Amino acid sequence: MDLHILDHRLRVTSISKSGLQNYTHPLIKLIFLRDRTRCKFFSLTETPENYTVVLDEEGFKELQPSEHLQVECSTWLPLNVISNGNTSSSSQAVGVTKIAKSVIAPLAEQHVSVFMLSTYQTDFILVREKDLSVVIHTLAEEFNIFQEVDGESVPVHSQDTCNGLQRNGKEVTSHVVVLPGNQFCVMSLDPDTLPGIATTLIDVLFYSNSPKEDAAVADDLECIKFFSFSLIDGYVSLVMDTEAQRQFPADLLFTSSSGELWRMVRIGGQPLGFDECGIVAQISQPLADSDISAYYISTFSFDHALVRDTLIHKNPSH
Repeated sequence: MDLHILDHRLRVTSISKSGLQNYTHPLIKLIFLRDRTRCKFFSLTETPENYTVVLDEEGFKELQPSEHLQVECSTWLPLNVISNGNTSSSSQAVGVTKIAKSVIAPLAEQHVSVFMLSTYQTDFILVREKDLSVVIHTLAEEFNIFQEVDGESVPVHSQDTCNGLQRNGKEVTSHVVVLPGNQFCVMSLDPDTLPGIATTLIDVLFYSNSPKEDAAVADDLECIKFFSFSLIDGYVSLVMDTEAQRQFPADLLFTSSSGELWRMVRIGGQPLGFDECGIVAQISQPLADSDISAYYISTFSFDHALVRDTLIHKNPSH
């Protein structure tokens, strides 16, 4: 298998719910006016706590500093696994299961923090730029490693990097997991048809905290607000619950041929932070051992694993 270090230097940020109005213009620009920005990697995920925005340096320039914007101090690099010439594809129900043992678990053993971002097309494993030498050294035996430089894939060898391995990480903490009642859809969209859903997407993303919506959520405490949109290298990916899906025109959104619904496992009784290692491995490893595919999205405060609705209770011991 090949492991590609993609040519994106990413920042992980959070926008508070109360401060969203200060960022609607740059977010709309990043979502709908991609020709007016040089941003190539953009992801926006709404959770009950905040909006997590992951974007490259060009996109980050659009977000002005304010008290409502939190920025994780590190620069992150996305890794992508390619097997038999194809990227790992979550839309085909592969997800983090396939890469759990080969990538996520070995990095956890070396106390390397990862930030996972599954999309309809593929899975991205984000690692801190400062940890790159450890990542390469750890995975060199399992993978042919390439790094994108000016659009070209250049082979990277372990001996080209520092061999020091991190051994001073903290013990992995067991976290509370919650299973919200929502059923979720993993979908995609032709970027050229974005204008066709613009009004609905703006309404869902920026006006979802109306008193009417809050009252509906309060009536069903088992459901949570979760919506994820990504536009990465020209590919659109969306995750939404079935209630949100009904607001969109069905003829513009597409999903995998089986059209399966997904359930969520939400990890963390309190914000997880970015320095703790092994959280993704702690969830993905048992799923991989049980051959359960997962679609995993890390956010600024919590992690979220999506599994097929029919498999949510397959391995309750984990």
